[in-house]
Amino acid sequence: MAIIECVPNVSEGRRPAVVEALVTAIRNVPGVRVLDYSSDPSHNRSVLTLAGEAAPLKAAILALFEQALATIDLRTHAGEHPRLGAVDVVPFVPIEGVTMAECVALASETAKAVAERFGVPVYLYEEASTNPARKNLEDIRRGEFEGLADKMRNPEWAPDFGPPAPHESAGASVIGARMPLIAYNINLATDRLDVAKKIAAGIRHSSGGFRFVKAMGIALEDRGIVQVSMNLTNFEKTPIFRVFEVVTREAARYGVKVLESEIVGLVPAAALVATADYFLQLSAFKSDQVLETRLRQSE
Repeated sequence: MAIIECVPNVSEGRRPAVVEALVTAIRNVPGVRVLDYSSDPSHNRSVLTLAGEAAPLKAAILALFEQALATIDLRTHAGEHPRLGAVDVVPFVPIEGVTMAECVALASETAKAVAERFGVPVYLYEEASTNPARKNLEDIRRGEFEGLADKMRNPEWAPDFGPPAPHESAGASVIGARMPLIAYNINLATDRLDVAKKIAAGIRHSSGGFRFVKAMGIALEDRGIVQVSMNLTNFEKTPIFRVFEVVTREAARYGVKVLESEIVGLVPAAALVATADYFLQLSAFKSDQVLETRLRQSE
């Protein structure tokens, strides 16, 4: 059995009833499991984690778009997280019994169907992109919904599928295929946004930091604190513990302490095992010493 993970991000995190309706639309599709979903009011964004085979996942994403377009209007949307569309980004991730090439094909097929059915322009990203200038999500999303109409007037920003102008209320969407990533945030015990932004600039790859870190500094105004919000795109080469240690040291330079950190959505067990191994300074620790891992091996 092929297992594909799909992690759609939608531009709604403040209306629980709307988020529940989105999740219900997916749950009504046979063959798809909703593994997790979480909302952030400051970001005004929800992250859903699904799993299944290709055909059911494609049907689930179409159901998600149908519900999202009926309930989300970016003309009245505001939040800390950058966004381009009502359904902002949809990555397909190979987990078991499936290749990256198959996920790329699924991304392309799903993008084409979304554009044809809903009139939403769609850009392909990461492994699904055929344009090197449009591989990175942050490049595609730069300018956000508010700048999208002007951006799309440039022929270089014609979408891969769909009309050459934004959907009136849903903007545009980004669909692609990638390896697993970890959405990881570190909250700082301060309201100084300049500190969070300086730390984010120091650790993200695009400004000279870690190769597999994407980061931005944002304000969580409802809590009176700031956050270094990150995507770790290869936790084996840039592990969680290394990022945490550097952010902690950088914050201390400004007289700021780390308040807490958080993982959004699901995380590979190996990433947490590596973190425990590092901070506990375990001697000759092996991953199969984890009880649940050993039990699965004996099945």
